[in-house]
Amino acid sequence: MDIRTLKPRRRSTTPIYLQLYQRFRDAIAEGRLSPGDRVPAVRSLASELNLARGTVESAYQILVSEGYLVARGPAGTVVSPHLDGRHGFDAPRTRASAPRPAGIAKTPPRPFQLGLPALDAFPRKTWVRLAGRRLRGMGDADMDYQAPGGYLPLRRAIAAYLGVSRGIACAPEQVFVTTGYLDSLNLIRHTVLSAGDKGWFEDPGYPFARRFLERAGMRLVPVPVDEEGLCVQAGRRLSKNARFAVVTPTHQSPLGVALSLPRRLALLEWARENQSWIIEDDYDSEFRYHGRPLPPLKSLDRYGRVLYAGTFSKVLYPGLRLAYLVVPEDCVPTFEATVSLLRMDSPALQQATVADFMEQGHFSRHLKKMRALYGERRGYLVAALEQAFGDALRIPDRAGGLHVLGYWKGEQSDSAVAQAANAQGLAIHALSTWKMKGLADQGLLLGFANLGSAQAARGAVRRLLQTMKNA
Repeated sequence: MDIRTLKPRRRSTTPIYLQLYQRFRDAIAEGRLSPGDRVPAVRSLASELNLARGTVESAYQILVSEGYLVARGPAGTVVSPHLDGRHGFDAPRTRASAPRPAGIAKTPPRPFQLGLPALDAFPRKTWVRLAGRRLRGMGDADMDYQAPGGYLPLRRAIAAYLGVSRGIACAPEQVFVTTGYLDSLNLIRHTVLSAGDKGWFEDPGYPFARRFLERAGMRLVPVPVDEEGLCVQAGRRLSKNARFAVVTPTHQSPLGVALSLPRRLALLEWARENQSWIIEDDYDSEFRYHGRPLPPLKSLDRYGRVLYAGTFSKVLYPGLRLAYLVVPEDCVPTFEATVSLLRMDSPALQQATVADFMEQGHFSRHLKKMRALYGERRGYLVAALEQAFGDALRIPDRAGGLHVLGYWKGEQSDSAVAQAANAQGLAIHALSTWKMKGLADQGLLLGFANLGSAQAARGAVRRLLQTMKNA
């Protein structure tokens, strides 16, 4: 592969590390990089492209976490040998190869992979029927550039869903369709933030959002999280006048705790006092297994300080590349102006299909089905882990989410366990790598959405144990 094809555009609004990530992904999709190929070392690539090492490391970390690359320690980093078709494309094959049946995932996801819903349970027949109908009826208007902010029927459907299911009263004009959570953050930082602004960030917290904001010039203040969520009083002590706070109040990422009501009210009061922004990442609140989903901060916001980010990646499938941002009513004109410049359009066909899926009742039925399914699959994984690890892995009881957090008490570090496991085709995150400051608890983050049976869960846990013994 010619390294010059990876060279990013300095004047692009897309951060350089995301450009680099996209170029590697395209190279794999187009067959210029094949499963098993070794990629340049971080230091070497940074030197070749005249980039900071941290920029290349960020791109590589995203590629590793999404399964495109596998880090093998001293042996270097390679394109995952298990990649064929997992991300919606086939690896290059010879002309003699037999054609493979179409589908969203042609090989199983890696065991314990985070951020991935149950692909085997997606209602594909319904989806294909709705998409086919839209495709057959496509007219000239559907081929034109879309209106800034997204397809209006989809914005209406999202606003209606949020009003009924999440208690958020908003007009369709307040909803902006984006291509993902990082795209929503990009819209926010171009509209209401400036380089150098200070912001609270949960510690531990979602590392990709952290790196995105840091690359965008934000100065992040790590604020500790305990069993009641973000410690608002600690945030006040550390940086009372911060311009923004990034929070996951309904299901904290990665600890899984919920922000208590007193702290929700305290956070909203802090934002009112300082005219600061609260960026609420409500990434998987639909999946709560005990009682109804907790109300989002946005539903309690009386001062117009909450920017609410949701996504379809967890509730439908990540290949859609569809998310949304709800802004206060008086901010709509400024966000519209930014969107018209950034042109963050998603394909009209996909937006229209999602709108039909929601308006015809398929969305609510799918969510109800998945809540029950994920409750079962979480139980499969917890039972397998408790049987295999005993007291060496403490699993706190959590009410929702798509991953299990196990606090690790073994002799190896959590990062060493994760690295050894992932080199053998698993997809585990070490809790310590999500920490910004201070000593980190040792823990393993394990996704369970695609463990379809108790037997599958036990088999994946056995593989984990085996890799640890061989490390």
